[in-house]
Amino acid sequence: MKKLTILTGAGISAESGIKTFRDGDGLWENHSITDVASPEGWRKDRALVLEFYNQRRRQLHEVEPNDAHKLLAELEKYFDVQIITQNIDDLHERAGSTNIIHIHGELFKSCSCNNKGLIYEQKGDINIGDKAEDGAQLRPFIVWFGEDVPLMYEASKKAKEADIFLVIGTSLQVYPAAGLIHDIKDDCLLIVINPNETGFGYGQRAVVMKETATQGMKLLFDKLINLA
Repeated sequence: MKKLTILTGAGISAESGIKTFRDGDGLWENHSITDVASPEGWRKDRALVLEFYNQRRRQLHEVEPNDAHKLLAELEKYFDVQIITQNIDDLHERAGSTNIIHIHGELFKSCSCNNKGLIYEQKGDINIGDKAEDGAQLRPFIVWFGEDVPLMYEASKKAKEADIFLVIGTSLQVYPAAGLIHDIKDDCLLIVINPNETGFGYGQRAVVMKETATQGMKLLFDKLINLA
């Protein structure tokens, strides 16, 4: 069975109603990224950071996987599928995909702010005073800007193994995730679905579809099956 590795970004979740990380004004829900998605922001105002992610978590309960998520899950019938996602939502899981690496963390999990190895399911709010078993304040299980990305080694390994590498809904401007494109084999088929220009110059290497995630997957699905 051929190995199909898929890198997904904010564009696929946006079609389910989840706001993308970067709006045109450089703000996220009227907050500077530094204020809500960095260790510095956490040290400065924990209550603000917790409420910001509490709002994201509440919203996640209200949205559903879209057709792109569902079609990716269907591909497991035909390929050895590995999804590498930059998204912190659980929409791939809810759509039925079973092999997912969340390189930027997961919104429905929390961890100790002193030990990221102490991880908990977190479907509700995190409040000031909520403690991990080591006595430290719970924080979102999210990889913030400036923090290490511990799952990148595993993601890179999966990219190197791919026979087909499919990129959906990401501008390939956020590193180290964008660097995965450089890990694929010379004979790996590279396909990119994104309505906007990406940050990577493909030359003649990639099949580029300037479509939304859902429309692109609907156009691509049968063609992929023929390659299985």
